[in-house]
Amino acid sequence: AINTNSTLGSSNFDGSTQSTVKVNQTAGFSIVTYTGQQNASDTIGHGLGVKPQVVISKSRNATYTYTQWYVHHHKLTTNYFLFLNTTAAQANGAGDYFIDGSFSSTVFAVGDDIYGPNVSNNNYVAYCFSEVAGYSKFGSYTGNGSSDGPFVFTGFRPAWVMVKATSRTGRWRIWDVKRNTFNVMDKRVSAESSDAEHTGSTEYIDFLSNGFKAKSSESQFNGNGETIIYLAFAESPFKNARAR
Repeated sequence: AINTNSTLGSSNFDGSTQSTVKVNQTAGFSIVTYTGQQNASDTIGHGLGVKPQVVISKSRNATYTYTQWYVHHHKLTTNYFLFLNTTAAQANGAGDYFIDGSFSSTVFAVGDDIYGPNVSNNNYVAYCFSEVAGYSKFGSYTGNGSSDGPFVFTGFRPAWVMVKATSRTGRWRIWDVKRNTFNVMDKRVSAESSDAEHTGSTEYIDFLSNGFKAKSSESQFNGNGETIIYLAFAESPFKNARAR
């Protein structure tokens, strides 16, 4: 039966596992629910119409200790993944968590690890993102270890940016324009932590008309030679944006 309930979403049969999808293709975002099958190469329909760059999946009913927020990001090493709820470096999923080579415009793919995003009979929710020009960008940059850090081009003035170093322990740092109303920006929170908002001189960043720029040498988001992934969303279209 096809469920077209406007609250829950619509049934999706694109993958080997049936899913329920609520999608906004204009915004490049879908919310997917599915039940794990724990096969080695299960695929899940996501409804975006283009290949997702980011997928974040979480069990809704797991009762064992190892339940995590699993993160696929297209700039991680192939078949590696991160946990949104920890500071851990990227880990090698060996295709048992996410199967990067099987991601497509219709499905994302999950493996059969007993602690992964496809455990048999576990109910999951997945948040899927694809880039939309002038609205969102999901990429990576290389730190230079300097207070004059790298400029990262997004094509728009950001409203919200989250970053994470991939090969080392580090926080999921988040800056936004509602708490930081001018440059330089130092107020931030961390996705993996329940800590209150933090400020200080070691983690400055600037939001510019067409991207953002690290303004300190802090190793967790600008370590020399470190690869840092990011998710960024726009404040306004680039054609109307000005430096702050």
